[in-house]
Amino acid sequence: MFFRLLLESFLRQRRRKLLAGTAILLGITAVTAMLALATSIGDKIHKELAVYGANIVITPDAAQLDVKIGGVDLKPASAGDYLHESDLPKLKGIFWRNNITGISPELPAEVRLQSDSSTTTATAVGLWFQHTLTYGTDSLTTGAAQLHPWWKLQGAWPAQNHQAVAGAALAAKLGLHAGDSVQLNGRPMQITGIVSSGDATDQQLLVPLALTQQLLHAQDAVSRVYVSAITKPEDAFARRDPDSLPPKLRDIWYCRPYANSIAYQIREAIPNAHAGQIRQVEQSEGKILSRISGLMWLISLAALLAASFAVSAAMATAILERRREIGLMRSLGASQSTIALLFYSETGLLALLAGAFGFLLGSGLSWWLGQRIFGSGIALNPVLLPVVLALALLVSIAGSTPSIRTALRIDPSNILRADA
Repeated sequence: MFFRLLLESFLRQRRRKLLAGTAILLGITAVTAMLALATSIGDKIHKELAVYGANIVITPDAAQLDVKIGGVDLKPASAGDYLHESDLPKLKGIFWRNNITGISPELPAEVRLQSDSSTTTATAVGLWFQHTLTYGTDSLTTGAAQLHPWWKLQGAWPAQNHQAVAGAALAAKLGLHAGDSVQLNGRPMQITGIVSSGDATDQQLLVPLALTQQLLHAQDAVSRVYVSAITKPEDAFARRDPDSLPPKLRDIWYCRPYANSIAYQIREAIPNAHAGQIRQVEQSEGKILSRISGLMWLISLAALLAASFAVSAAMATAILERRREIGLMRSLGASQSTIALLFYSETGLLALLAGAFGFLLGSGLSWWLGQRIFGSGIALNPVLLPVVLALALLVSIAGSTPSIRTALRIDPSNILRADA
């Protein structure tokens, strides 16, 4: 009997229910789109900010030692202080290995360059240009070009040890062009391209990492490693010293993708290494994410409040028009809880239908926004469906409760006597 009453009640006052359902539909559409963006915007923003380079740098522990004499900072001799190239696959073995999207080791060496028209001393920087890093079943194809996307290359990257790319300023100084040859410490080198970066790289010669290792007689050595990782914006908890935290809090800190926690895990994985975040990149990413997230939550809250007010107005009008029906049910013995359940079930059914359609529309809206803003769509996320349905129910219950409470206070005798 109850379900029959619910069905007949639901099919009545279609215009009122259409207005309330439309309000819930629009609110849930906005919330779904914002939630879908919120769950993927970190990756999108990281890709957009990748043009600023790596956000973590790894150096030998000894390179961090400072000696201060007479107020002057002196670095100890560190010609033999290197990281090991063979240790770098361990970066894909840490807890947050899937967040590491790029790795670029470097090893500089001072060399003598001789072209047809000039001779000079320059810095040759050994790099990975396209290297596949393998750890177990995981692999990552990475290199300097990926971590420095702002570099403008005319020509091609080196593929062999006798090939190199010259910085724009160095090429201009020696009169070099792509395809030319130079002598590097007496050995012939082919210039495959000219790179323009706007920084110190313009003065350098970029060569395969194996070449500078040979020049320095330091096989397996690298002087620093730049890492690009997807991270969570830094907050006060991220800046805590994990070694001073209780075990439970330390586990929470360790299992959050802060730049500091990823750097901490890198230090655990690679012996005698110091890893730290490059604060300019990391702080810029965190600020942008925080501001965009705040804006999305504000839009979601406004959409839900608007939907709740619309449901409240529609339910108030419906209760006013159905006073006689409520009075009749009360006079026939229906309890207050039964009448409340009837109206809550009616508005809940409406919320579920509108919420389901709102989820589909919101997913489409988030895909369109992803295409317009980031150039790549955001895939449908089924995990959000129960969340948005729960929000739709919450909005409908919150909006209809004041009107239902008013209906339960109606004196059936007064209503029936007035309508007699």
